[in-house]
Order: sequence, then C-alpha cells, then structure tokens
Amino acid sequence: MENLDKVIEKLRALNEPVPTPLSLPSLQDVNSIETALGFKFPKDYKHYLLKGSDVVFGVIEPATIANPQSHTHLAEVIKSARDYGVPEELFPFCADNGDFYCFTPSGVVVFWSSDGPVNEQWPDLAVWIQDVWINASS
Repeated sequence: MENLDKVIEKLRALNEPVPTPLSLPSLQDVNSIETALGFKFPKDYKHYLLKGSDVVFGVIEPATIANPQSHTHLAEVIKSARDYGVPEELFPFCADNGDFYCFTPSGVVVFWSSDGPVNEQWPDLAVWIQDVWINASS
C-alpha cells in the first residue's frame, strides 16, 4: 500500500475545489456496498475508497460510494458498464464516455472499450492513478 499512499498524497495535492465537495466513506460504508454488490473489492481499491475517493481532479471521475445520488456512485457505474457489455468477470470502477476502467480478478486494471478490444492495462491501482489520472490530467 506504500505506493498507493504516495500516489494518493500526490492526488490529494491536486484536489480541485468544487461547490459540493465529496466525502470519504467509512469502513462500514465500504463493507456495506461490498455486501450489497456481492463483490469482494481488491485491497488497493478498498484502501483508495477510504483514503482518496473524495479527490476531484481533471476529467477522470472514478466511482464513489459516499453519495448514492451521485452520477459516479459505484452501483450506477457498474449498471452502466453491464449495459454496455462489460463482462461479469471485470469489476468496473471508472466510467469514461461508454468505456470503462476495470479490475480483473487478480487486481490488474484494464481498459474496456465499447468500440472493441484494446490491450491497455496497468499492474495495479497506484500505477493507473499515476499514469491515467494524474499524468493525463496534468
């Protein structure tokens, strides 16, 4: 988690002020949505939800769980992904105009495109945050 903590720290330094700031969920919130969705979150995703999911930066909007009415709420992102055809074995955590960033069962992050197969992937969430969210938005 050390790499993830460093990347979250970088991300937090880039946090943009918004009229209605996001809030971090509690561990109980994370456990409740995990149970409701019937999916065991990767450890690094759970850590990110608890420590960095309140950050707003650039155009990338990873799913959140603190506000069920949000367009980025995880349940809504997953529903949208399934509607687009994202396979059940992938866990979508970030929507991008009909495309999705997803975890594989092993915790690798992959890009799923509604336009067809692509071969973009990142070894873990920390690398994805740095490469896709921070570097692409800077």
